Amino acid sequence: MKMMKMMKMMKMMKMMMVLVLSGLLCVSADVLHQDLRITGCSESDGEDMYALEGEETWVADFINQREVYPQPSFTDLVTCPGCYEGAVGNQQVCRGNLNLCRKAIKDPLRNYPPSSLMVYPKEDVELREKNTLICYVTGFYPAPVNFYWTKNGENVTQGTSTNVPYPNKDGSFNQFSRLEFIPQLGDIYSCTVKHLALDQPLTRIWDVEKTQPGIGPAVFCGLGLTVGLLGVAAGTFFLIKGNECS
Repeated sequence: MKMMKMMKMMKMMKMMMVLVLSGLLCVSADVLHQDLRITGCSESDGEDMYALEGEETWVADFINQREVYPQPSFTDLVTCPGCYEGAVGNQQVCRGNLNLCRKAIKDPLRNYPPSSLMVYPKEDVELREKNTLICYVTGFYPAPVNFYWTKNGENVTQGTSTNVPYPNKDGSFNQFSRLEFIPQLGDIYSCTVKHLALDQPLTRIWDVEKTQPGIGPAVFCGLGLTVGLLGVAAGTFFLIKGNECS
């Protein structure tokens, strides 16, 4: 009997151990990091990029035939030898698959125009202090959009840069372009985006304005000073009257 009881206890302990290990395995399955790889193409454009934790870490620049590492300068640079050559090969495969898909799909894919376009400065604007204008567009499909900058009606290309399109959760894309500039009073900038789903390009205007000091503080200070003087006068009057009564 004792032997039977001991065997039952050992069996129960084994089952408990299995349950504990199962719980540990479930905990270890939690997602700690997220990465993303995109390979895309069209008849005229191509994209191949890798992102970690929502930040681009490697991009294939097919126009200049090189790879780009848009990583902060304070981090240890993580390189990817041979990735650009692989990206070029992926573009050939992508275009072959694209042609096959177009033949298989009876109705063409639907295109979505940008749903939002914004222009804003990266830092608080100070006259004659170097800054960056950002033109941000989102909600379009397919990628990419084309950006065009102007200053006082003249096209600007120097000091501009454009990132690769980044996917939104709904399947559309977002993208932004930067323009380095030095604010001068009266300058007017514009950012225009073109997309195949747009009948007309979208344009946003941004101008340099000098913030004038508000009149509110001056009014309140003057009113407070007036009330204070009236209070002093009233106090002096009652003091004199009190002395006469005594």
